[in-house]
Amino acid sequence: MPSVSSSSSSQTVALRFATALSTQSDTEKAAGELADEVRAKFGTAPIDLACLFFSAHHAVQADVLAASINRSLRPRFLIGCSGEGIIAGAEELETAPAVTLWAASLPDVSLDPIRASFSPTQDQFRLSDWPDFNGDDASLLVLADPFTTPVQEVLSLLDDRYPGVKAIGGLAGGGHGAGENRLIFNHEVLTGGLVGVRVSGPVDIRPVISQGCRLIGDRFVVTKAEHNLIHELGGVPALERLQAVFESLPEEDRRHAHRALHVGIAIDEHRDRFERGDFLVRNLVGADQTTGAVAVGDIVQEGQTVQFQLRDAQSASEDLNALLAADRAAHRHPPLGALLFSCCGRGRGLFGRPHHDATATAERLGAIPLAGFFAQGEIGPVGGRNFLHGYTASMALFAERDR
Repeated sequence: MPSVSSSSSSQTVALRFATALSTQSDTEKAAGELADEVRAKFGTAPIDLACLFFSAHHAVQADVLAASINRSLRPRFLIGCSGEGIIAGAEELETAPAVTLWAASLPDVSLDPIRASFSPTQDQFRLSDWPDFNGDDASLLVLADPFTTPVQEVLSLLDDRYPGVKAIGGLAGGGHGAGENRLIFNHEVLTGGLVGVRVSGPVDIRPVISQGCRLIGDRFVVTKAEHNLIHELGGVPALERLQAVFESLPEEDRRHAHRALHVGIAIDEHRDRFERGDFLVRNLVGADQTTGAVAVGDIVQEGQTVQFQLRDAQSASEDLNALLAADRAAHRHPPLGALLFSCCGRGRGLFGRPHHDATATAERLGAIPLAGFFAQGEIGPVGGRNFLHGYTASMALFAERDR
């Protein structure tokens, strides 16, 4: 697959990006191919940040991958993880052996390591190497293991300590239990925790968080709730409201709603109108016929505004394309490189064909260096706070800063 490295001519020393893909099943050979391809594109330019994503086929030899890339390219920082599938350029490899390397030269950009682990016996976090953010507009690229890290709790802690800092990333995949996934942090290979890098300085990292749903029915105010249970919406049992919305749908939408109905929780209660992107989308977990309560995959509070949402292939495609187009229209500088963390529930299973998210990105943004993986959860900001999502495409677009 041809890969493209991008640069800008408006700076003396420009941002540069490159990506490489190997489908070799032999881990050592795959690492060699990646290093050779990236070095050919970068020449003697330094590599400040490298991201390495690999399928489960290579997880056992993740130490070989990390050692080879560090030895051959000497990146200033290297992070990576195993994934349910691999994304590179306009390709999505969901089941085949694959490794992708994304590299960036970021002149004058500050990079700081971040790590976190959780002790279930002591019920506490251990934050290692976390820098003083000083209230700046830094962004975090974050990778975590879903079996050993209460990610949403870490993100809530992050929001409290560093308000306004954007976190973008995904949960490692490929494994089916604790100890089976792999995280790479420079020269180390870990089987749990959270790793990442804080990026600040003369680079614009723009999040695109596509939750892939469309609004259905009316908006309601939560008038009675307890934890994740919504008892009443606008003074009426929540299940009664849900049934009325369901019955108002066309027949085709009803078929989708049986397996893809969600609840959107408004981020900003003070908006005059609510549209796609104004809600944090959460799973509709179940309903209690006796009490009329509806269970949601998050804590819901009385006074919040909610609206039911439907996810299908068309809605997910329209949402991603609309968000990418909106980003391009809102900024003078186009993206030069991108990282994509796509839910393992998307891909061929949702769209009925391969390469959807990667192809849509290439069509909207051009053949910029893109890499990522299919995740067991996606991390990204909505409404100024960072959340763990599902069925989402979470992207970090790298560009020059608008002046």
